[in-house]
Amino acid sequence: MPHDFQQQVIDEFRAGKGRVGGPFEGARLLLLTTTGARTGRPHTTPLGYLPDGGGRMLVIASAGGSPKHPAWYHNLVANPRVTVETGSFTLEADAAVLQGEERDAIFARAVESDPGWAEYEAKSGRVLPVVALTPVASPVAGMRGGDALTAIHDAFRKELALVRAEVARSGPAIGAQLRVNCLTLCAGLHHHHSGESGGLFPQLRLDHPELAPALDRLEEEHQEVARLLDDLQRALDSGSPDLAAEVDRLATAIEAHLDYEELHLVPVLNGDAGPR
Repeated sequence: MPHDFQQQVIDEFRAGKGRVGGPFEGARLLLLTTTGARTGRPHTTPLGYLPDGGGRMLVIASAGGSPKHPAWYHNLVANPRVTVETGSFTLEADAAVLQGEERDAIFARAVESDPGWAEYEAKSGRVLPVVALTPVASPVAGMRGGDALTAIHDAFRKELALVRAEVARSGPAIGAQLRVNCLTLCAGLHHHHSGESGGLFPQLRLDHPELAPALDRLEEEHQEVARLLDDLQRALDSGSPDLAAEVDRLATAIEAHLDYEELHLVPVLNGDAGPR
């Protein structure tokens, strides 16, 4: 994209914490900063990405169907340590170009979500590289406990907004879209809630017995969210025409759960005050 327009997208992304308008409204974007292979200077590029339930982010070096690999790809091949901005977090990551069956399987998943990737590959006359970006440390390292919890929740809120937007515009492709997006949302929520139930909540019960009613409610909500996730997965597997309603029920329950948890736990985790 033209340099001025690219910089406009970058500025809007940062100001909006990952949200942009215009042709990229509702798109799943990140900012990738690489080190120039020849200049050694940092270069930032807005890119669409794919979720990958294991914590990685996946980007495809399409260059809009150009016959040449984009500059950012050459940069990260030469210098694999990169910086990624998701809107919720800024983190260091290691870039790895995927090969063979792993690359092909992920590219096929990308095409299922958006046939435009196949069109780009056909237009380019090359095999489009797929790159995995793996964070080198937790994105909330060094934050106060309550701030870290809120940041993680904000990432889930952003993911829910993306899913809702994709549901609204996807039409017949809704099943493929949701199968891809559930990799991040479903796996992420399961991991987050397992960590809370197995570690954070028992410790809070010991340190703050006055939180017991709130923690009991949060545990019940964990079970309800898990049930709704299972319902969504069954609807996806069966091709149910009621997917939009399933997503709305899930999103409404998760958003209410996150708000309630922050109300009661953030002050305690930050040591600012007692529970509200």
